[in-house]
Amino acid sequence: MTTSQTIAIAETAAEIAALLRDTNSPCWIIRHDGRVAATADDTVAARAQVLAAVGPLPPERLGDSGFRAAHGVRAAYAAGAMANGIASTALVSAMSRAGYLASYGAAGVTPAIVDSALAGLARDLGDRPFACNLIHSPSESALERAIVDSCLRHGIRCVEASAFMSLTPEVVRYRAAGLTAAPDGGVRVGHRVIAKVSRVEVAEVFLRPAPAPLLRALVEAGDITAEQARLAERVPMADDLTAEADSGGHTDRRPLTVLLPELVAARDRVAVTVPAAAAVRVGAAGGIGTPAAAAAAFALGAAYVVTGSVNQAAREADQSETTKKLLATADFADCAMAPSSDMFELGVQVQVLRRGTMFAARAHRLYDTYREFDGLHALPDALRSDLESTVFRRPTEDVWQDCVAFFTERDPAQLIGAAEDPKRKMALIFRWYLGLSSGWSIRGVAERAADYQIWCGPAMGAFNSWAAGTYLAEPRHRTVADIADQLMSGAAYLTRVAQLRTAGVRLPAVIARFEPRPSEER
Repeated sequence: MTTSQTIAIAETAAEIAALLRDTNSPCWIIRHDGRVAATADDTVAARAQVLAAVGPLPPERLGDSGFRAAHGVRAAYAAGAMANGIASTALVSAMSRAGYLASYGAAGVTPAIVDSALAGLARDLGDRPFACNLIHSPSESALERAIVDSCLRHGIRCVEASAFMSLTPEVVRYRAAGLTAAPDGGVRVGHRVIAKVSRVEVAEVFLRPAPAPLLRALVEAGDITAEQARLAERVPMADDLTAEADSGGHTDRRPLTVLLPELVAARDRVAVTVPAAAAVRVGAAGGIGTPAAAAAAFALGAAYVVTGSVNQAAREADQSETTKKLLATADFADCAMAPSSDMFELGVQVQVLRRGTMFAARAHRLYDTYREFDGLHALPDALRSDLESTVFRRPTEDVWQDCVAFFTERDPAQLIGAAEDPKRKMALIFRWYLGLSSGWSIRGVAERAADYQIWCGPAMGAFNSWAAGTYLAEPRHRTVADIADQLMSGAAYLTRVAQLRTAGVRLPAVIARFEPRPSEER
């Protein structure tokens, strides 16, 4: 392959692209023999007519250096949490060892398994960076507490707080419990919070310190000290805000080009009265599945980028091979919205893969039934029979016994509510299907293939289109660290191409495409 080390003047599109791919070196666009050419040799550039130039731009230079320093990573890139442990300990470990941040997918995982996973990560990774997902669970507050307990027990230094609509005692407890007074009179933050948000009003609560009433209640309960409460009044709730645009799973499907600037503006507005908020970094998630998307996010001002859907088909993700193959064939339009399991009663939806599964349609049917009827006793016999045969594939009485066993271990308060309210009991039974459907996908249960709930956003299809015809087309070749390397290297390359375009240089269209190459060819 032609490289900047073997050619002084690049004249063909392939040669110019090779110079630009070497993002550690500068590149001058020159006029040579009456034609546009390029060189990475400063002595050649000094003798030529220079039309434009771009400096070195290693992938590690993209984004905010503060993000890299705060989290101890080499690049402003993170693999976001994928629930039910799809963002597995193996995935988190692989990313951490490669110098990237990743968040363990604790949502939907039983507290005992979460505790074991965090214990293993803390033991195996030591001081290397990683995070744990803390998902808002309004109907199961005990789960939030269990995750925070485990994070505190194992010294987890960072959580990715997602799906929050307002602050809860548990996320405040985690933040405050890591605060200490610094020798210079400042506040040392021991527990970092990355808040994944899609609404300005939610962003603002994370940009401000924790409310005094919540802090007082935590002190009175003995969960934090009075000193920690005083320190918490001086720092924002989050170190980083992730603008969650059109993503897989929980999403409001906001356009990133609208959401990110809105959150930056909100940060700057809050900083007028809360100066500490000015240090909060704003990153981008949702739709980040190609180098072009990552480059666009950084050009928009993102401090860092977060990937999700594209990591599900990677080897380290805890997904079945059947599901990974489905994901690898998805188009960017093969997604649909469906009711979520954890916020079913609130009507909250998640984005899932539509191709190859009937989950979205069946989940909507359950939610419509929940809205219309006051309990199982009110269901018409024909409707109940149909749900039992096509959706549950078993009598609702048997489903309820499964619910009793599940919530006895996970959150017994749910059973008390169901005993008092038939509609609540019906919701738990319907959530049985919503909750297990992702597990069927993870385990690859063949007889339930039509019911797979696969959280997925358009980024997956975009990634597949970009990877088509390359080694990354096959799921067996996809690893999370390599995906990160390729996306960031491509983003740096395309940023340099865009800089030249902005300077008025017209380059062949083929140069504007960055194709992934195996490490031995890079």
